[in-house]
Amino acid sequence: MSGQSDESRPAGILVGYDGSPCSDEALARAVREARGRRSVLTACQAWQQGDRAALMAAGAPDLARQGGERVLARGIRRAQALPGPGEIRPLLTAGPAAAALCELSASAQLVVIGSRGLGGLPGLLLGSVSSQVAAHAAGRVVVVRGHWRGPGPGQQPVVVGSEGSAGSAAAVAFAFEAAALRKTWLLAVCALADAPGDLGGRDQIENHFGHLLSRAEKEHPEVAVRRNVTDSSARAALLTAAHDAQMLVVGARGLGGLRGMLLGSVSQVLLQHAPCPVGVAHPR
Repeated sequence: MSGQSDESRPAGILVGYDGSPCSDEALARAVREARGRRSVLTACQAWQQGDRAALMAAGAPDLARQGGERVLARGIRRAQALPGPGEIRPLLTAGPAAAALCELSASAQLVVIGSRGLGGLPGLLLGSVSSQVAAHAAGRVVVVRGHWRGPGPGQQPVVVGSEGSAGSAAAVAFAFEAAALRKTWLLAVCALADAPGDLGGRDQIENHFGHLLSRAEKEHPEVAVRRNVTDSSARAALLTAAHDAQMLVVGARGLGGLRGMLLGSVSQVLLQHAPCPVGVAHPR
């Protein structure tokens, strides 16, 4: 990738950092994720936000890059001041931030990003970079929004939504792992209001939900699970369940998603309105 530092290859936990308050929150979350997973943390700053030709014509690329270096250095200092940061790798890259993070996500365990960056328009609940990364990144993404609590003993659960799609299996695996790291319990929600109208369709979704959970419980016997099968819509049920949650995890697309869509309508609503960080699981 053009402009990418040779110091590190993306690995472990990847966090997007631009110096905004939301990216500071994402950085703190990423440090805790890296510590809990005993992984390296890669902090990425994309210095070239504007048009490359315009920057070259104005003779400004060096200044822009230097500004990016300062922002990234400040982020590294913030991360190192947090408890138990472990190994932190700075990664300065040229180009749009969303494109850089999506490309780098292929070799990362997890991508962490704030809900809005410096360039977001006032009033937006979710920035364009966060939206693009949640939709297009490989594997797992956490968008830090609302309240959140770091991994550690606590009564606040991790919440996962499942309705039988391929993304559900990835979401359940992600959620169990997150609950185990946080030493907390898991609330698994299966909402049937959006299921096919026939009884067989609803039964099939509920049976698939039970099968996914039973398999994951065998892999994570340390995680206590509470199951909630409801006739509510997925949006309403998950937003309600997330009210006191440490984290809400969903698949990138559900059963009702249009072909070609990388992020389902339920996932989009939750990324906009959830009261806690949202994990999005893409099947690899």
